[in-house]
This record gives sequence, structure tokens and C-alpha cells, in this order.
Amino acid sequence: MCLSILAVALTLLALAQPAAAQREDPLVAFKFGLEIEGKLAAFFISASGIGSESEVVEHAVTDPQSGETIIQKVPGRLIWLDITLTRGMTSSMDISAWRQLVVDGQIADARTNCSIIAYAQDNQEVARWNITNAWPKRVTEPFFDGSNTTHMVEEVIIVHEGVERVS
Repeated sequence: MCLSILAVALTLLALAQPAAAQREDPLVAFKFGLEIEGKLAAFFISASGIGSESEVVEHAVTDPQSGETIIQKVPGRLIWLDITLTRGMTSSMDISAWRQLVVDGQIADARTNCSIIAYAQDNQEVARWNITNAWPKRVTEPFFDGSNTTHMVEEVIIVHEGVERVS
């Protein structure tokens, strides 16, 4: 009897092994790249807002059995979230030039497809999001304070018409 309990325990342990072996650790990103029309434009230290949400529409229906009013929540209009990228300011003028197109009213020229790429510490790509018809809504230049020596940080907010994670 003890031998059969041991056999069952070993069988259960063996069945549990593949599940543990398939466990995947979360991706870790060291930096993010912004690629505009296939050309790497800049690296960023943070990226947020890559995604979408749906407005919620409440719809009142009557339960046929009880006659009670039930509020159903159904998805409404799809909203693409603004993407915020932050980086240490560099001498590159690519982002400023992109924003200047919007400032000058050349939105058709500013609107472009781009990608945000997450890189691991070994500079290997770990994830990629393709962004459709993007343009920079805001570029915030750094606050200057001569009393301390800190890195100048720039923030870019990108609006768009669609995002898809492709890797």
C-alpha cells in the first residue's frame, strides 16, 4: 500500500513538472526605442500608455422572468491611449523636428507609422508595438535649474490611431 501511494505521488510530481518548466518570467526592459518609418529616432528610459480602452455604455433591459430592470454594460467607442515617452535629452533634433511639423501646421507630414521597441540589457529586442498614424501632441523640454547638476529630461506625448503588439 505504501508503495502504491509513493507511485501515485511520483506520478503527480511528474505531471506537475511540465507546468513548472513552462513558467515564463516577466519581460524586463532596460530601454525603449522609437523607430519612425523604420529608422531608429531615439532611445527612451520609460514608456507608458501603450494601449487602448473602451468607453462603457449602460443599457437598461428587462429580465423576462422577474420583470426587473437590469443594467448591462457594453463596450462603446474604442479609445487609443496617448503614449508618453521620457528620455535624457540629447543633441539629436529628430523629435524636435517631428514636433515642429505639427507646430507649423503640416500635420499630414507629421503623421507617420512608427514602432516602440523594448530592449533588454543585452540590447536584444524583447517586445515591439507598431503604432499607426502617430504624431507628437506635446514635447516638454527640461526645466533648467543651475543650482544642481542633473540630467536634462525630455518628455514626448504621442497620439495615434492604433497600436498592435507584434512581438
